[in-house]
Amino acid sequence: MASKILSYQIIRRFSSARQAGHAEPIVIRGIEYPRDSFTNVTPKILSFIGKNKHNQEKHPLCLLKKRITNYFYTRFAGRTGNPIFSMYDSIHPVVTVHENFDSLLIPKDHVSRSKSDCYYINEKYLLRAHTTAHQSELISMGLDNFVVFGDTYRRDEIDSSHYPVFHQADSVRLCNQNQLCMRIQNEIEVFEKKPTEEFSYKQPEHTLDASKVVEQELKAFLIGLTEHLFGKGIQYKWTDSYFPFTHPSWELEIYFKDSWLELLGCGLIRHQILKNVGAGDRIGWAFGLGLERLAMALYSIPDIRLFWSEDPGFLCQFDVEDVNKNVTYKPVSEYPPCINDISFWLPETQEYSSNDFYDLVRSVGGDLIEQIRLIDSFTHPKKGTTSHCYRIVYRHLEKTLTQEEVNQLHKAIELAAAENLQVKIR
Repeated sequence: MASKILSYQIIRRFSSARQAGHAEPIVIRGIEYPRDSFTNVTPKILSFIGKNKHNQEKHPLCLLKKRITNYFYTRFAGRTGNPIFSMYDSIHPVVTVHENFDSLLIPKDHVSRSKSDCYYINEKYLLRAHTTAHQSELISMGLDNFVVFGDTYRRDEIDSSHYPVFHQADSVRLCNQNQLCMRIQNEIEVFEKKPTEEFSYKQPEHTLDASKVVEQELKAFLIGLTEHLFGKGIQYKWTDSYFPFTHPSWELEIYFKDSWLELLGCGLIRHQILKNVGAGDRIGWAFGLGLERLAMALYSIPDIRLFWSEDPGFLCQFDVEDVNKNVTYKPVSEYPPCINDISFWLPETQEYSSNDFYDLVRSVGGDLIEQIRLIDSFTHPKKGTTSHCYRIVYRHLEKTLTQEEVNQLHKAIELAAAENLQVKIR
């Protein structure tokens, strides 16, 4: 009976939020946003807004933010010794579709715009999928050198290294022709007299010389940042990449604990982006990195959920006076997982995405969900209907879960999936 009551309460909380959405607006920091067919953000995700773990003192993400900021301030200083980079770490995560995509030249049909990838508030607003969303606005304000830290939101798989809310750092450095000449103590032309075709190594508007100078500064800075964080002698490599908002573009990888780890993405900012916001006389670079990815490597943190823990046993390990101190996380305790599978037929009358199911499981199970993995997909040869089987790993970070507790939660997930996603449990 207790199991049925618990399941019913969880389902009603989840489905009521969905049903109420058809009439009630979403309220974030006192601002009302009307819902529409694009709305897919859940109450669980909205509850993360304002937590700002990167600003929480004695938190590993805050330590890492300070280490990165310190490197910026020592690497780039004005004539009087004052930092030339502006730092922003409290910009609100609600952005427009234009800011998140259009201002960055992300194509209309790009997969990153899809509802299965983003948390939309409505057709015009979403929770930022990257801190790069603020790039154009800050440049339009006249800023040439800045770094943005913030929480970002993406619908994704669930495992020990993925979480729907994570934190990023994004940086921009711009200069005009005179400033670039002063940096290299030589004359240099930034722009072609007539745009060329686009090559893999430069944009049509930029001269090859200017592109190479900016590329060299960017890579030298990022190698220095990498050595600042991981120590001198760290093995690294550059790989060519693609981002809609930079060209040429690269990813920086380091050889860490016997494997290559992707550290960040970077490149020369697209001239059209700068031109669109009144900075067409400038050339510059940008890079972005995930704070959790770096912190997990630096501090040997095995599970991304730990960054949301309020357990003193976790947080006290990062209570250090020197932010550059090497900290190795030691598990407070380890508890065994419980594994349950769930199989269901997908709905035939409405669109379905695995991320819809992941969001539902996260809303019902919270941080007791360690991982969800699609382990089987079967299409009936005669009926044409498709069945999915997911494996759910349950694990509490602070105690041992009983199988009875897990079964109650698993049942609640089954009922919520059937009611809200119109699937048929097998």
